[in-house]
Amino acid sequence: MLSTIFLTFIVFVLIMIVMANVRIVPQGSVYVVERLGTYLCTWGAGLHVKLPFVDRIANKVSIKEQVVDFVPQSVITKDNVTMQIDTVVFFQVTDAKMLTYGVEYPLSAIENLTATTLRNIIGSLELDHTLTSRDQINSTITETLDKATDKWGIKVNRVEVKNIVPPQEIMAAMERQMKAEREKRESILLAEGEKQSKILIAEGEKESAILRADAVKEQKIREAAGEAEAILAVQRAVADSIKMLNESAPSKEVVALKSLEAFGKAADGQATKIIIPSEIQGLAGLAASLKELVKEDPKEAK
Repeated sequence: MLSTIFLTFIVFVLIMIVMANVRIVPQGSVYVVERLGTYLCTWGAGLHVKLPFVDRIANKVSIKEQVVDFVPQSVITKDNVTMQIDTVVFFQVTDAKMLTYGVEYPLSAIENLTATTLRNIIGSLELDHTLTSRDQINSTITETLDKATDKWGIKVNRVEVKNIVPPQEIMAAMERQMKAEREKRESILLAEGEKQSKILIAEGEKESAILRADAVKEQKIREAAGEAEAILAVQRAVADSIKMLNESAPSKEVVALKSLEAFGKAADGQATKIIIPSEIQGLAGLAASLKELVKEDPKEAK
């Protein structure tokens, strides 16, 4: 009975020892294992068993990308302006063994190295250049940290300068400058709007004047065309009358009579001298005699 209890106890102890030395490494992590105080191997994701009392897990390391937001650092620019800058570091462990045996406190080491590198970079830049060169600062810090942390088994993917806070008086001056720039842009936009409005009005007046000139021109063209048509019609009528007169073969007396009529129309004008053709002089005398006969007193005729 005692032997059975003892064997059961021994089996239970062995099971507990085996279970205590079975490890499951989750995805995204690695375990650094030591045997008798020296590095043995690095476990990846999966099921692993270590020797009891001989092997131990020295470090559990995450190989996923990590993000660390460091507190703002006080830095001084080349033109002696003190400002506060905080940074965000994105890094990833590439070698768990080098991380375990290469640096004691990796996050503290990265923070101090970031602060030192940031002070060196900002110290070589003036305030204006610092505010406008954020991408350059990020790339320089990233390159410097990546080289320095390579021996620790850490890969610095990128460093971002999150906030740059100048002194209060600098901030006030910057706000005034930004306000002046906004007002300047607004005045420029208003001036451009007025300019465009005047241009549109001038173009409208120009088009209106062109349309009026075209209307006057069209009217004059139509009037000239009408006058030309009227003159042409008169000329055609005269030509037709002459043609008809020629076709009717008028006698000399008719021609003379027509000449006398034309002479009468000419005499009604304002000319002071009239030359009478010899062909109508006889008719003119005849006409004068008839006129005298008409003017005689009727009593004398009785």
